[in-house]
Amino acid sequence: MENNLESKSTKELQGSLKVLKIISIALIIVISLLLSITIYGILFKDNNATFIALFVVGVSCAAILPVQFISMKKIKTELNSREK
Repeated sequence: MENNLESKSTKELQGSLKVLKIISIALIIVISLLLSITIYGILFKDNNATFIALFVVGVSCAAILPVQFISMKKIKTELNSREK
């Protein structure tokens, strides 16, 4: 990935960073909503099987976020190294 970042222009890197930020914020909102609905369903509804499955899906989707944050950090590092 490092070679990929070095070959991109500064404008492309800034655009990629902006897209990653938007996607990360959207994922955080959607995953939070999904997890809050499933926790409500587990606590107050009779059929827990569906809500447990949805909870697992939400937690699994949350595993994408650290990868995106690492990518954002690499892009920021590359942009900072270009400024110096």
